[in-house]
Amino acid sequence: MRLTTKGRFAVTAMIDLALHGGHGPVTLAGISERQKISLSYLEQLFGKLRRNKLVASVRGPGGGYHLARAMNEVSVADIILAVDEPIDATQCKGKENCHNDQRCMTHDLWTSLNAKIRDYLALVTLEQLVTSPKVKNVAVLQDLRVHKQPGKTFPA
Repeated sequence: MRLTTKGRFAVTAMIDLALHGGHGPVTLAGISERQKISLSYLEQLFGKLRRNKLVASVRGPGGGYHLARAMNEVSVADIILAVDEPIDATQCKGKENCHNDQRCMTHDLWTSLNAKIRDYLALVTLEQLVTSPKVKNVAVLQDLRVHKQPGKTFPA
């Protein structure tokens, strides 16, 4: 199974949102700057995350996004599936037509792997990721990097 950038970026952006959401709505520009993800790509991802009720938006000055559910109620599987990222190791996308329009010999193996991956990702919550010391350390370093950029001023 290969997880594309869509799934990886969605999970990364949701972690960033959860880490920075304690002080009000988080802007996509802020996530983009910290995570080095294109703003237009984030807009597409957050449209899907919003439609799937994982995030909610706040309009106007000081607006942005916040989590729509508690962190312990959002799994990595929820995030990946919300952005239309398939969790599928089969070559045929589960259609059983991978070998000359027939089921291949390893179809059950890959289908079983899909279930294991899906089950594992459903057990990992956003809260578990956000409270991980390693994730927190990376977030602190990212914040320092962003705040040290020349020409940037931040309120005290």
